[in-house]
Amino acid sequence: MIVETIVTTEDKEGIVHIAPFGMRTDSGALVIAPFRPSVTLDNLEATGRAVVNFTDDVRVFAGCVTGRRDWPLRPATKIKGHVLENALSHLETEVAEREDDPERPRFHLRVVHEETHAPFRGFNRAQAAVIEAAILVSRLDRLPAEKIDREIEYLSIAIGKTAGPRELEAWGWLMDHIAAARNSGAAAAR
Repeated sequence: MIVETIVTTEDKEGIVHIAPFGMRTDSGALVIAPFRPSVTLDNLEATGRAVVNFTDDVRVFAGCVTGRRDWPLRPATKIKGHVLENALSHLETEVAEREDDPERPRFHLRVVHEETHAPFRGFNRAQAAVIEAAILVSRLDRLPAEKIDREIEYLSIAIGKTAGPRELEAWGWLMDHIAAARNSGAAAAR
């Protein structure tokens, strides 16, 4: 199973990187497989630590893939790292095992500490739609435009029916990013 999370890592100098990640759970173990090149990959190799954050604020997912990575943080409890201030819960982890791969190395993470900060009240359909659209945006360079358009058209139904202010803001960032990417691509093609 894959769970959508926000992962915070640090480089050797302590500079924090925030990124959305589909975290695979494999027999209770957490596995993260960042594509090469990746700041998260570099940080995991450099420090061997990550904080896995669970949040229902989909603006963080949309924000990270559209260049908005400045989210409030606080220090982790047991490891040198940072937790999203608005995380409902988080896991502090260390790399237990690394599987090399030319495209996506896999890091098996060992949980050294976990905390719950607030109750999870459930997702609405618009939140799920924003997360799916954020995944599409993260793959603009690998997916055909027609596929993206079809999926965005379908996802927009949930936005229209169930979105609140946070989801509408996140959706707007994603749609603006797609339009800007296409406009810059059209300009480059001239």
